Amino acid sequence: MQIAVLGSATSWYVGDLRRAAGCAHTILPITYRHLSARVDCAGATFYSANLDLASCDALLVRSMPPGSLEQVVLRMNALARLAASGVQVVNSPRSIEIAVDKFLATMKLRDAGLRVPQTVACQTSDQAMEAFVAFAGDVVVKPLFGGEGRGITRVSDESVALRVFKALEQIGAVIYLQEFIPHEGADLRVMVVGEHVLGMRRRHPTDWRTNISRGATAEPLEVTAELATFARRACAAVGTEIAGVDFLPGKDGQLYTIEVNGVPGWKALAKLTQIDVGQLVLQTLSARGADQSHFEHQAR
Repeated sequence: MQIAVLGSATSWYVGDLRRAAGCAHTILPITYRHLSARVDCAGATFYSANLDLASCDALLVRSMPPGSLEQVVLRMNALARLAASGVQVVNSPRSIEIAVDKFLATMKLRDAGLRVPQTVACQTSDQAMEAFVAFAGDVVVKPLFGGEGRGITRVSDESVALRVFKALEQIGAVIYLQEFIPHEGADLRVMVVGEHVLGMRRRHPTDWRTNISRGATAEPLEVTAELATFARRACAAVGTEIAGVDFLPGKDGQLYTIEVNGVPGWKALAKLTQIDVGQLVLQTLSARGADQSHFEHQAR
């Protein structure tokens, strides 16, 4: 297979995929910056530099960088049109859109019957302060888009909360906040890769945020049948085939589903479990491509 990977050519993940691919697949790193499109009487063609993306068997989305509204719309339209033309785009454009939108993803998870923190999304500081009081004066404020714990703030002081909310209101941001869930300093990252489910516990002794990128340590986790079911249900709600699902065991004995990461990292997970996750990703793409080819053949 010829697999285009939307991500930096120098990233660890592109290197790991190339290692796992060996001679069986060709890995072609591409970037959003170099995406372009041409429309003429023959149809629409999408390129990355000089590469016609329709010539690829699959396109793996490994990054979702910020951009202007126009840039984001162009990128998502390109991915959607490629998927519609028969290119295997993983994760699907729609699932990526849902996963990066924290509020939409939270609603989808709740609709799927999963427990989520109480959440408010609003546009004024007055509405945010009402939620702050309703959530017992201890909330987590998050950017609507973003990952790896960037821009996330815990606020438990009323005057600080007001300043934070007013600052967000002034720049025209959506104010997205959730009740703080008391926990034991660890969460669960469960990664779904097609038919495979892997997991680890992420523990941070000095920070309530448990992202590996912020210094948390990875610990072994037994993925029970129930936890695997919850992870698959979360992925189905968002529409992802390869994703990291974050669960938070609260001190109240409840398990909260925090988010679904549609562009999950696996470096720490692979090291901890000694499982070749890169190979599992490629196997998932190959199996999906084979199923798609079989379906198209049957249709003919």
